[in-house]
Amino acid sequence: MKYFSTRGGLSELTFEETVLAGLAPDGGLYIPASIPQLPSNWQDFWANKTFPELSIEILSLFISADEISQTDLAALVHATYNDSAWRHPDITPLQPLTTNKYILELFHGPTYAFKDVALQLLGNLFSYFLQRRNKAKSPGEERETLTVVGATSGDTGSAAIYGLRGKPDVSIFILHPKGRVSPVQEAQMTTVTDANVHNLAVKGTFDDCQDIVKALFADAAFNAKHHLGAVNSINWARILAQTVYYFLSYFAIRRTIPTDAELQFIVPTGNFGDILAGYYAKRMGLPMAKLVIATNANDILTRFWKTGRYEKADSDSSSPAVGGVIETLSPAMDILVSSNFERLLWYLAFENVQNTNPGGGLREKACQTVKGWMDDVKSIGRIVVSDSVLELARRDFTAERVDDKQIRQTIRKYYTSARSYTADPHTAVGLHVAGVLSPPPNTIQIILSTAHPAKFSEAVTSALDGVPGFDFDSVLPEAFKTLLTMERRVIEVERPDVELVKGVVERFAVI
Repeated sequence: MKYFSTRGGLSELTFEETVLAGLAPDGGLYIPASIPQLPSNWQDFWANKTFPELSIEILSLFISADEISQTDLAALVHATYNDSAWRHPDITPLQPLTTNKYILELFHGPTYAFKDVALQLLGNLFSYFLQRRNKAKSPGEERETLTVVGATSGDTGSAAIYGLRGKPDVSIFILHPKGRVSPVQEAQMTTVTDANVHNLAVKGTFDDCQDIVKALFADAAFNAKHHLGAVNSINWARILAQTVYYFLSYFAIRRTIPTDAELQFIVPTGNFGDILAGYYAKRMGLPMAKLVIATNANDILTRFWKTGRYEKADSDSSSPAVGGVIETLSPAMDILVSSNFERLLWYLAFENVQNTNPGGGLREKACQTVKGWMDDVKSIGRIVVSDSVLELARRDFTAERVDDKQIRQTIRKYYTSARSYTADPHTAVGLHVAGVLSPPPNTIQIILSTAHPAKFSEAVTSALDGVPGFDFDSVLPEAFKTLLTMERRVIEVERPDVELVKGVVERFAVI
């Protein structure tokens, strides 16, 4: 299996090269040269496999045994998903809410967020590749190092840090928007004081942080000097790792529900990585209904599916927002431009070209189309796709928007229901959208729960204020009770300036 950039599909990389590179030099994102189809007997052969066992099967479809042997891949997966790091034996368990509505809990890893599923594996992949490369070097030859840079709206940072803390030959720099992540999220990042971990609090928005990271990767000289690696979901390995829990939940439902039931996944969505993993699972052959995108008030994706316009500012509205981003109760989704959406755009462009302009060079034509679109997003802040492209997008997805009032109402509704459930504000976005849909009677809804409610104490307590019997301490993990009082280390960046961030990397990176 080889991988190529969404903006220039001629050169191809191995899986190892793709993981270590993260972002393509032309600014594009790496995607597989083809999407493998599932084995003919997968429904029977995989039916009773555990999360690690399913991971090995699925990852093997995208990783050549010439790159990572089956033995090494199994060792990597079992080192990632085990009882020492995860608080539930199923890794990502399903919790029933009603007979046809389930929560897929993705927060049982070290940092209590869904990002752990991919970033624990990514950290081990980085170490595996570096150790193998350095082992092959001659005595006295310079060791290879990796400088990991990432932007976070909350959960990616801590999950990446926990996955890479203390690892040899790796430095990690995480940018977060100062004051725009929850207190627990900030503490989880900044209380990790390992020498290779560096937290940067940038006075700006998540999109500012993300733009700086992309600019660093685009700087060829800086990238070559520091051997930059990506932990954001621009890194293909993160998307691949997350496909597994779609399959795991499918088999869990199949064991308890009649086989004619159709699954409908509802995914709280900001940067489009989590739901994109579902799209790949669907393209591989996993049966499911349309994937449901659930956004908060930062609704660029919902607006795209309603209008065909992908635009930073809603041309149908004059409501102001600082930096274009609206601050909400679900801060991990407070994102203006969804990076992973570019990967879906490539598939839409490819199929549209295939339908309207068949012939040779389809991959290159799709890459040219995507490059033009992304250049327009950067220069004028918007693109408008054709009706044929929008129709393709609507074939596999639908989208809805949720505001803060609805988030509070939903948290309260499910906490006070007969089967009480405490949802974090991001999960509440998904739950609200699930409630406004009208699926066929044989549909089983699965809402992806992306974070533990204790990570967003202010949102949860404000929603449940005055509810008899509610005590936030009852949902607060022991690990969080001392977190806010621990020693911290953080570097403040006065403005979203790539040169300021370069200075920090130059000062602290191990090269």
